[in-house]
Amino acid sequence: MLCAQTLQNVYARHTISLNGQWQVIIDPFNAGAGNWKPVWKDQRPTGKSDFYEYAFTDAVTLKVPGDWNSQKPELKYYESTVWYKKTFTLKPKPGKRVFIYFGAVNYQCDVYFNNQLVGSHEGGFTPFQFEVTGKLRDTNSVIIRVNNQRKPDNIPAMNFDWWNYGGITRDVSIIETPESYIQDYNIQLAKNKSDIIAGWVQLNGSGNTSQPILIKIPELHVSYAAVTDANGKAWIHIPSSPVLWSPGNPKLYDVIITLSTDTVHDLIGFRNIEVKGTEILLNGKSVFLKGINIHEEVPQEARRAWSEADAEMLLHWAKELGCNFVRLTHYSHNEHIVRVADKLGIMLWEEVPLWQNIQFSNPAILNKADTMLKEMITRDKNRCSIILWSMSNETSPSVYRNRTITAMAEYVRSIDSTRLITSAINDAHIKDNTATIDDSLCIVLDVIGVNEYLGWYVPWSAKPEEMVWNSSYNKPLIMSEFGAESLYGNHGSADSNGYWAEEREAQVYKDQIAMFKNIPFLRGTCPWILADFRSETRLQPVYQQGWNRKGLLSDKGLKKKAWYVMHQFYEEMPD
Repeated sequence: MLCAQTLQNVYARHTISLNGQWQVIIDPFNAGAGNWKPVWKDQRPTGKSDFYEYAFTDAVTLKVPGDWNSQKPELKYYESTVWYKKTFTLKPKPGKRVFIYFGAVNYQCDVYFNNQLVGSHEGGFTPFQFEVTGKLRDTNSVIIRVNNQRKPDNIPAMNFDWWNYGGITRDVSIIETPESYIQDYNIQLAKNKSDIIAGWVQLNGSGNTSQPILIKIPELHVSYAAVTDANGKAWIHIPSSPVLWSPGNPKLYDVIITLSTDTVHDLIGFRNIEVKGTEILLNGKSVFLKGINIHEEVPQEARRAWSEADAEMLLHWAKELGCNFVRLTHYSHNEHIVRVADKLGIMLWEEVPLWQNIQFSNPAILNKADTMLKEMITRDKNRCSIILWSMSNETSPSVYRNRTITAMAEYVRSIDSTRLITSAINDAHIKDNTATIDDSLCIVLDVIGVNEYLGWYVPWSAKPEEMVWNSSYNKPLIMSEFGAESLYGNHGSADSNGYWAEEREAQVYKDQIAMFKNIPFLRGTCPWILADFRSETRLQPVYQQGWNRKGLLSDKGLKKKAWYVMHQFYEEMPD
């Protein structure tokens, strides 16, 4: 079996899209994975006695990219196996290598190319690709077994507060490269420098030792030559003073990387992010993160978001609210949204889906988490909008939890030392009018994220304006979640949770803002959440109906009263 490859900046390559309708077989008991009904063989009767209890047909299809839950009513709650098949024409070409690329598949999958297993992948939110050079025919078939069953040792595990969208949820492409090609690169400002562009370029192929490469940034008049080492890697160190990227001026540069056999273009912005005491510094200046949480979902259509148009819609909603910051919860979102954030000047928090109830005592969890971190960082390390890598959300303190996430933090810093590290905790200890941040995980973080629902799940223990927050860690705090639920158009009491009224949600936000003004080390706020989103765990039959109703926008994108409260707060808050 071939291992998954890493390939930077897929959309700049020579690609053939495999998006569109795929034939499918729904397999609730995973019967097609064995030898009794081997769906991956795609056998057809050739004689009178031949008989197979499966068949791919154009009569049963699903759209790719897309989740199966929103495409067929009978699959709304489906959690098991679906087999997908796509055929395409591509003849082998001398001197060319060919890869099949998946933006994401939820959750586990096996990929068969012309009826041969070429690889498997676990994790529903990061990209992967397998090389299929040498397996091409004039007409080719791809068959993929996708399974989204929840398991105790998955990440996320058995229970999570968002819809378990199954399927091939992001772009699928065939990628052609030369024999020797530019596989990966990291080009950013050197840590805490504004006049040095540093990083590396990694080649793949035979004879990559001592290969000359050229990096050009025409607008900066940069033309930098380097030579690869014995491992096909070339290190770069370019004196240059680019205009620094910021929300007010999201400047991007055309960066051109050239090998004798390959050329890749990328749009890259240059900025610095660091912490000093309780300050978050963007390009050396203190910044307040005016944020919002976003799920990768188009609420109006009750489906997983995947396209550039989807990304534009979600991030423009955030911009209209007044945000300069978005927390991409609770998993790596698609590459389109990260690149659109680069263009719009929105800073990002990106995380892996360690969300409650994780088996931290299981050694396999750290390996899976590190793989997800590596795949997330590999894809997005050149995106200037990302300022925070997050390792977890709302995990319960324990020796095993601390040990695992500490190891994850060390791993992240070993592969990307230029960004900040965070996690969202929910263990602030509240007594009378005092909230104390006392989770020892904070020791390994650069920025502390706290999820608190005072006024909703937890009653106020004092007047909001009299609440005091304490932290012994001397680190910046982002209030990474807070809020309440309301059903759009439902009106009633502002002081009672039981009516699901817009007025009550708005009052909770007013109370939160009153409290925020008393937290001297607060450097960002991130309401939960931009828009109502689907969740199987939300059981209230009148007001929820399978939706988490904490959105500032409704499931139709309509503004609730709480939206206007946060919009005013962000308008009045300096950056």
